[in-house]
Amino acid sequence: MASRTTEGEAIDIGFDTKRCIHARNCVLGRPDVFEPNAPGGWIRPQRASVERIVQVVETCPSGALTYQRKDGGAQEQPPAVNTIRLREDGPLALHADIRLGEEATLRAVLCRCGASQHKPFCDGSHAKAGFRATGEPVAKDSAALEARDGPLTVTPQQNGCLKVEGNLEIVSGTGRMVERTQRAFLCRCGHSANKPWCDGTHKKIGFTA
Repeated sequence: MASRTTEGEAIDIGFDTKRCIHARNCVLGRPDVFEPNAPGGWIRPQRASVERIVQVVETCPSGALTYQRKDGGAQEQPPAVNTIRLREDGPLALHADIRLGEEATLRAVLCRCGASQHKPFCDGSHAKAGFRATGEPVAKDSAALEARDGPLTVTPQQNGCLKVEGNLEIVSGTGRMVERTQRAFLCRCGHSANKPWCDGTHKKIGFTA
């Protein structure tokens, strides 16, 4: 199974292998809890407090790691500001109340190189494909949003771009504001000359997804 849950006394930790992009925030943040290749399973929720586990899990950009508290504490909440962060030569990292088809999630990393075998999610193929795309594009002039949170609907267009609707700030890899918008069409074929935005090149190259 791609997804499994490790049960703990006060918290359960879910892990979806297909969503993992090996950002390593978990194994660097709590190596005692997240121990790759350890016998008997690599997730050990009994080795740290619930609060410390929550802190680390919520830094997982892809949403591969999730948690369910059993101690009466608050579950993960949507962020105060919906963001899409542009990773240098890499994917789109989303943090929002994301609605992606029938799936609802708070964190996701989506392919923008066109080579992922797990579209719309990133699977790391951009590195093998030699994908190049700046994480620091020139900012667009855009007015401040009345609201910065709320549902963010992501719709992969057939053989085309990612259509994103909702309050959104597109930010650079360093967090600089690139665009504030309520609707964006973002390249996912890897060939737009105006990345991260779509310019219609997917039609010319016969992109399929």
